[in-house]
Amino acid sequence: MDILAVGTLGLVLGSFVNALVWRLHEQSKRHKKASKVPGKDLSILHGRSMCPDCHHTLAAQDLVPVFSWLSLRGRCRYCKKPISVQYPLVELLTALLFVVAYISWPFGLNVQGIFQLGFLGLYIVFFMALAVYDVRWFLLPDRLVFPLIGMSAIQSISMALWHGDIVRLWAPLAGAAVIYGLFWGLYQVSNGEWIGGGDVKLAIALGLIAGSPINALLVIFFASLFGTIVSAPLLLRGKSGLAQHIPFGPYLLAACFIVVLYADKFILWYQHSLL
Repeated sequence: MDILAVGTLGLVLGSFVNALVWRLHEQSKRHKKASKVPGKDLSILHGRSMCPDCHHTLAAQDLVPVFSWLSLRGRCRYCKKPISVQYPLVELLTALLFVVAYISWPFGLNVQGIFQLGFLGLYIVFFMALAVYDVRWFLLPDRLVFPLIGMSAIQSISMALWHGDIVRLWAPLAGAAVIYGLFWGLYQVSNGEWIGGGDVKLAIALGLIAGSPINALLVIFFASLFGTIVSAPLLLRGKSGLAQHIPFGPYLLAACFIVVLYADKFILWYQHSLL
């Protein structure tokens, strides 16, 4: 029952991720006077869900995660235009990440563990929103990155205060310095060609969330590994312009999620393999 409840929560928040990403993008278009949706309807907290094509307000039966998309056969009830498969995929993936996080949580479910797990749930929502935005528009928006930095800083400070040891802040700060320093250096050397400015800012949050310099290096390792595995076959097929349009953000976010849950096990396995 716990897993079912966690998965259901993930589905609901995955639906929120889809709405959040679309509204943020439409808000950015409004600043360029390219959106036809009234600003009040794009409010993150108060705006009603609507079809991205005809902008018709959606009814309750249109908002059930995954099942509404399936029952409508992937088309809007009102204008009959196709609804991107992104919507059910994001909902399902968010639910899967919530379940994996709950099952694999390595820090126990005492008060402190639940407190930290709550932060991971928030991170998953922001990770998914950033990944979707980066894949679709090759951008990691500050309106998602800065709150993520703030949340990760609050978690780091809270845990240091919880243990009554301000020195515990050293590890996450050092982790942030490792990733940020490396990415900032790459950005400066390449004049933004090798890595984007959004990745540099995101590095601060990922380093804090990873929690230590070693874990920060693991984030870089896994992100590079994932990027190579996914991108190499496409590059070998000679996809035109792909080398200039491979968003690195999703790989960083996936790597950070894995490091939070499995870094200790990976480090222990690596140490044993050397003996």
